[in-house]
Amino acid sequence: MTVEITVIPGDGIGHEVIPAAVRVLESLDLDVETHEAVAGDAVLEDTGTPLPDETIGLARETDATLFGATGHTSADVIIPLRRELQTYANVRPAVAYPGVDALHPETDLVFVRENTEGVYSGIEHDLTDDVSVLTRVITETASRRIAEFAFGHAVDRGADAVTIAHKANVMRLTDGKFLETAQAVGEHYPEVETRTAIMDALAMYLVLDPTEYEVIVSPNLAGDVLSDLAAGLVGGLGLLPSANLGEERGIFEPVHGSAPDIAGQGIANPAAAVLSLAMLLDHVGFPAEANRVDAAVQAVLASGPRTPDLGGDATTESVTDAIIDELAQ
Repeated sequence: MTVEITVIPGDGIGHEVIPAAVRVLESLDLDVETHEAVAGDAVLEDTGTPLPDETIGLARETDATLFGATGHTSADVIIPLRRELQTYANVRPAVAYPGVDALHPETDLVFVRENTEGVYSGIEHDLTDDVSVLTRVITETASRRIAEFAFGHAVDRGADAVTIAHKANVMRLTDGKFLETAQAVGEHYPEVETRTAIMDALAMYLVLDPTEYEVIVSPNLAGDVLSDLAAGLVGGLGLLPSANLGEERGIFEPVHGSAPDIAGQGIANPAAAVLSLAMLLDHVGFPAEANRVDAAVQAVLASGPRTPDLGGDATTESVTDAIIDELAQ
């Protein structure tokens, strides 16, 4: 059966790194069909909406979505798209690859971030000209679901521990609910140690020694901040892929954003987009090919060519060519 994938380049370097990932996909000669859709700043200017119904419909109908990045409209695109496809788990690995100048070369951890609520629920309004209010939503249902995903992922990964990141010492009701629910889930996984860490202290501990951590589960905002911090430990945002996973659909995207400062120059690092493709391939039933793509990216990161963010002078195209050459060997 043909696997169908929606491809959304979005804005900025999304138009450079997502076509690179599609080239890598095409080189594998799999029974996969891609369908391009639009979203983002330019689409808002052209149509009046940054996320057309046609794009949402296509993402619903296909097996998975490969997403690039959006600019100013990011909160109006990726958050609603995640919600529409019910992709409640955001999975962000942070791995220090051989050959990359990383602050902590032994880093190998994954963040599992709740994707549907928290401060990203979109409930905010002005009470007066002087007062703006945001409502933070934490439910036991969503907390249990993401904790079960995290502990299950830890078992699959062979991890010894899951760390629950929280701020229950201050947000006693909301993060208290998240913490208590996740701890209760952990009791059903005796083979995995349950740890807890206050999220701001965890930021410091990650910088000091990220090797102490394997799987970190957290509410939405904390996972967003901490995973970006981890990117700095392993060599930059250009190396981090991610997956948004639900019961049926998945959205796979590089973490780096649209990078307007380098967009159009042809020097964006395609590694995160191609690694996101590897996660997608594993999700849709091509684990062997996913491993091959991951290994090819690692080989190119180790030996070059490298884009400017990693100290080289290579182009997006030449790095993509090198990855495809590795796959052909």
